Amino acid sequence: MENAELRIMSLITTGLLLFLVLGGCAGTPASTTPADSSRLSLDWNGAYSGIIPCASCPGIETTITLNADNTFERSVRYIDEDPASVTDSGSFTWNAAGSVITLNPERDKAQRYQVGENRLFMLDQQGRRIDGDLAAHYILHQHLHDPRIEGRRWILIELRGRPIENGENQKQASLLLRSEDSRLVGNGHCNTFNGSYAIKSGQRIEFGHDIAMTMMACPDMTLEDQFVEVLKMTDNYSIGEDGSLSLNRARMAPLARFVRQEE
Repeated sequence: MENAELRIMSLITTGLLLFLVLGGCAGTPASTTPADSSRLSLDWNGAYSGIIPCASCPGIETTITLNADNTFERSVRYIDEDPASVTDSGSFTWNAAGSVITLNPERDKAQRYQVGENRLFMLDQQGRRIDGDLAAHYILHQHLHDPRIEGRRWILIELRGRPIENGENQKQASLLLRSEDSRLVGNGHCNTFNGSYAIKSGQRIEFGHDIAMTMMACPDMTLEDQFVEVLKMTDNYSIGEDGSLSLNRARMAPLARFVRQEE
C-alpha cells in the first residue's frame, strides 16, 4: 500500500510541477472561515474524478472516493502510458473550518483538497488553491445520478446522423446505465460491451477508457466499433421533448440518439 501511495504522490507532484513550469500564478489561500463548513452543509461523500495535467502524456486520470466514515479510495492512471490504474486507500481529516481535507495526514507531503459543491479543488503544498490558465484542470468533479437516463435500456436509433436499421435475427443496438455501480452495459448487432461512466453537473457524462467488448466473430463490426468510439467522444447528454436521449460532444450535432425501450 505504501509503495502505491508513493507512486500516486509522484504522479500528483508531476502535475503540480507542470503547472509551475508553464507559468501558473501564485495560488490563493483556501478559505478557513467557519461559514465555509462544507463538511456540514454539502453532500460531500461520493466519487470525484478528473484529468490532471501531465508533462509526458495527455493527462493523469484521477478518481477519489470519499466515504462518510472519513476513509477514501484513490486511483490514478497515465493516459496512453499505463494500461492499469495505481490504487491506494486510507483515511482523511478535516481542517477546523470543515472546508479542507487532508488524505493520509500522517504522511509527508500529504495531499489536500478544498471541498466545494460537487467539486474537489486540488491544493498545492502550501494549502493554496491553484490559479492561472491551468486552474480548471486541478478540479475533480463529483459523480452524480440522473434517474431520467439510468436504470433503463435505451435503443440506438441514430449514429453520427445515420438511422440504424436492424436486420432479421439481429440484436438491437442498445445501452443501459446502472446507477448502483456506475457501469454501462450495451450491445451492437452482435457483440456486447461494458465499462464505467460518470455523470457530472451540467448534464455532462464521461464514459471510461475501460470499455471492453466481447470478441464474437461477426459479419460486420462497423456499427459496434463506431458505437464504442462515439461513447469515448461523448462529453454531455440531453433529453428531447419526445423523451429521446442524445449523446453529444460540446455543441456539435448529436453523436448518437436513443429511444427508451418499451417495458
